[in-house]
This record gives sequence, C-alpha cells and structure tokens, in this order.
Amino acid sequence: MSDHLPDDREAVREALIAWYEDDHRDFPWRRTDDPYRILVSEVMSQQTQLSRVEEAYADFLDRWPAVEDLAAAERGAVVAFWSDHSLGYNNRAKYLHEAATQVVEEYDGAFPEEPDELQELMGVGPYTANAVASFAFDNGDAVVDTNVKRVLYRAFGVPDDDDAFGAAASALMPEGESRVWNNAIMELGGVACGQSPRCDEAGCPWRRWCRAYETGDFTAPDVPEQPDFEGSRRQFRGKVVRALGEYEELKLDELGPRVRVDYAPDGDDGREWLRGLLADLRDDGLVELEEREDGPVARLRR
Repeated sequence: MSDHLPDDREAVREALIAWYEDDHRDFPWRRTDDPYRILVSEVMSQQTQLSRVEEAYADFLDRWPAVEDLAAAERGAVVAFWSDHSLGYNNRAKYLHEAATQVVEEYDGAFPEEPDELQELMGVGPYTANAVASFAFDNGDAVVDTNVKRVLYRAFGVPDDDDAFGAAASALMPEGESRVWNNAIMELGGVACGQSPRCDEAGCPWRRWCRAYETGDFTAPDVPEQPDFEGSRRQFRGKVVRALGEYEELKLDELGPRVRVDYAPDGDDGREWLRGLLADLRDDGLVELEEREDGPVARLRR
C-alpha cells in the first residue's frame, strides 16, 4: 500500500519534521516523557476538545501527580473529577484508575515500554498504547488517527482503508523516531490539514507533493463534501501547479488564461497578480521564475 507515497520519502520526512520543530502548539504533555502523564493526556483527549483538556490535565496532576497517587485514590473520587470537568464517558476514569493500579501492583510502578505490553493495561487500546510508547519511550509504531488518515488521503491518495493507512504511515515514519514523527504528522492534520485546510496560512510542508493541493479537491474520509475554496488563492495556486505540470515552461501570458478565465494581462488580475502568486510558490520551493529578455518564464521546480 505504500506505493501511493512519493519516491523521495526522505525529503518528505525532513520537510515535515523541520516544519514541526520550527513551530508547533505547546501542550504540557508535549513537554514530558513521563508515561503516566502521557497516558492521562491521551485518555482525556479522546473525543474531547484540547482546550478543555489542558485545564483538566493540570488539575488532575495537581491532585494525583504520580501513578502511585492515582492507584491509591478512591475510584469514586476519580469518576467525580471526570464528571466535574465535563470530560465525558466516565468509564474512561474507571479504566484509567484500574490501569494505574495494574502498573503499581503488576509492574512495580514502572510502565511497560512496548505497545503490545501497554495494551495489557485496562482501557488501553492499540492507538493509546502506541501513543504512550511513542511519546514516552520513542518506541512506538506510526500512529494512525483521524487527522493522520485525512493527511495521507489528501496528500498521497492513500485509499480509505485502515490497512492501507497503517501501511502508508509505517512506510513514511523514520525508524527510531516515533516521538517526533507522530507528534509532527498529527500536528499537520490538526493545524494545516484540518477539515477546512489552511495549506498556505500554516505553511504546510507537503504542498509540493500534495495531490489535494495540486487538484483543489480537499475531500477526505471525514470530509465527504468539498470545503469551500472556489475563487480562493489556494485554488489558483493549485491551478498554477497543474498547468505547469503539463508544460515544460510557460510565459506569464500563456500561463494566466490557464489559471483564470478572466485573466487580463494589464488588469487587476493580470501579470502583477500572477507574479505575486508565482512568488509565493517560488518561496515554497514549488516553482522557478526565470527573467528573460522577452519576459519571465515559469516552470515547476524539479
């Protein structure tokens, strides 16, 4: 299934990691490798807005700062905390308390480090086990959540199939770097490639490879209808990339009519507008613009 991925996978990996390390959302659970704290964050984040999770996470750890504290707590108190903080699905609180008890009683307070072993903990399924192994021990497989599926589907045309997503995610992840990679690709889905994409605004590092960005079709498994982008700058950028993909090079006045039907060389949406669009694409490493005596020529960067 990894046949859907670009040939230059190392460049794909480097671009994403550099983008993530340059700037990303600063959640408290990203500043720790404590498996207990990471497990708490993962369980809280299931179907709960992260803005609500941040406050609850801090309060929870103030009250039960270590796995031993949670194991020693009354289960009713943990469930009451869950309910008071509107975290939903109170069974999660019961499972988290039971998992803490297992760690203390069966593992002498030391979390198992392998995803398969972590799944032995109450309420810890494959996704959560993999996340804890990745973020606590840098020892996980590629994480595949809704955000990751959306990114892989849009960027590389990976079919809407769990096995296909798993194979593609695993083929992309650099060996031994599950912590930074899984954080990075989930951040990409959360910040740049959400249900309404923000490709240019978020500086998506995969625009040069992305099929959705090239075609303008941003549907996805969780986005059955095309987000509104008609007439947007993103749409015109995609048209530029498509047009240049069909020709070795094009002069501005040859490219313009292929980008918009109302292109008028000297008008508001003429050469200067097109130059600005090409300048953005050049800055993103997608196109080259060569100045010649008979006028500028645009081509895709190879």
